[in-house]
Amino acid sequence: MSTIYSVASSLDGFVAAPGDDLDWLLRFGFEPFQEHHDRFFADVGVLVMGATTYEWLLEHDDTWAYPDRPTWVFTSRELAVPSGADVRFVSGDVTGHQDAIVAAAAGRDVWVVGGGLLAAQYQEAGLLDELRVTVMPVALGAGTPLLPVAAPTSVFDLVGTTTFEGGAVELHHRRGRD
Repeated sequence: MSTIYSVASSLDGFVAAPGDDLDWLLRFGFEPFQEHHDRFFADVGVLVMGATTYEWLLEHDDTWAYPDRPTWVFTSRELAVPSGADVRFVSGDVTGHQDAIVAAAAGRDVWVVGGGLLAAQYQEAGLLDELRVTVMPVALGAGTPLLPVAAPTSVFDLVGTTTFEGGAVELHHRRGRD
């Protein structure tokens, strides 16, 4: 079981363009990545995301994409829950919820989804075991940083790469020496 931040990033290290715009990413489509994502997702027991990612998913999907996985959403606001979804709203520090999240994963992986702020909290708390960053062949110049940590807290070792049609490459890192 690992806690994994799996995300797409621009060449210059942004996960969203200004205004939380993902059009730059969506233009690449999902087909070249689907089989690889499906293999990754088969080992995921729980999803964890912030409110911005959660709201984006609600706005851009007719149905909840993860009906068979519990999802923790870190927020201080009340948000809608899609029919049939197991969504749990929490607030506060990630360390205060990690034990319950891991227990709900039932021996499977925890996927930290979406923007860098929540992933940075996980990293700063020493809770990220793996980073899977699919670097897309585009530079944005500005936007939401990949992992805006206040101070480096760990070194990650590169354990694999996967190339995709169209010039994207996934860099798979695992927590190494601190």
